[in-house]
Amino acid sequence: MNSSHLILCELEDTGIPRVESYSPFCLKVHRALALAGFRYERRHASRPDAYRNYNPAGQVPVLLVGGVPVFDSTEIVSRLDFMSGGALCRGLDRSGRAEAFLWEEMADTTLNGFLVAARWLDDENWPKTKAAYFGTMPGLVRAIVPGRLRSGVRKRLEARDVVRSGLDACWTRFETTLDELEARAPSHGFWLGDVPSRADIALFGQLWSFRTELTARQAASLGQRTRLSAWLERVDRACRRGAAARALEPATETPRAQLRAVGSAFA
Repeated sequence: MNSSHLILCELEDTGIPRVESYSPFCLKVHRALALAGFRYERRHASRPDAYRNYNPAGQVPVLLVGGVPVFDSTEIVSRLDFMSGGALCRGLDRSGRAEAFLWEEMADTTLNGFLVAARWLDDENWPKTKAAYFGTMPGLVRAIVPGRLRSGVRKRLEARDVVRSGLDACWTRFETTLDELEARAPSHGFWLGDVPSRADIALFGQLWSFRTELTARQAASLGQRTRLSAWLERVDRACRRGAAARALEPATETPRAQLRAVGSAFA
């Protein structure tokens, strides 16, 4: 597919090798695009509500497919799987696809809750998160707005029962969750078989996002889980191989009528 037909709307690039975005959901979509074999363009903005004309919720990622917006990372992955003929669920039967979806839900809810808490509420991490997210704000605005947003994040995480019992309890649950994922992580291959699926991509998006300086303490805990860390590296290599293969392929034009048909199938 010609890259002009797929445009990923997201926030600014991190500048960190192998971490295309601080958003785990954007990271998930980047890797899904690579595995599905699509070329695409990137469109950056400093604020997620810059794309409100595409997504009324004012959130990223948004994928423009032939100019038609698709938002919510799970919906985007489903669309890419459909467009690629099942590349993100290859080899899975109906039961396997259901399991992949459930792992994706676990990643996008449970693991994301820990990630948001680590960045926004961990006092060791907050200064780096504040600098990364708000460093370009004018000084007076930066002195007020991040703190107010942080208070709102705390309330939302309490409503989600992530930090309702306190941060110490949150990190105990985080360590237990990592232990269980370590026990479940495959010693070879991928989460649900010999090839990566949407389960790998979703879990990867959240767990890989811990591996930056914004969450150094949590990254160290993750690094102690050797099976889980080795699986993460395998997923990363598989995505990079997919991206490299895509770059070597000649660009082919996909008829706009076909793109419109894909859009109508998900309307």
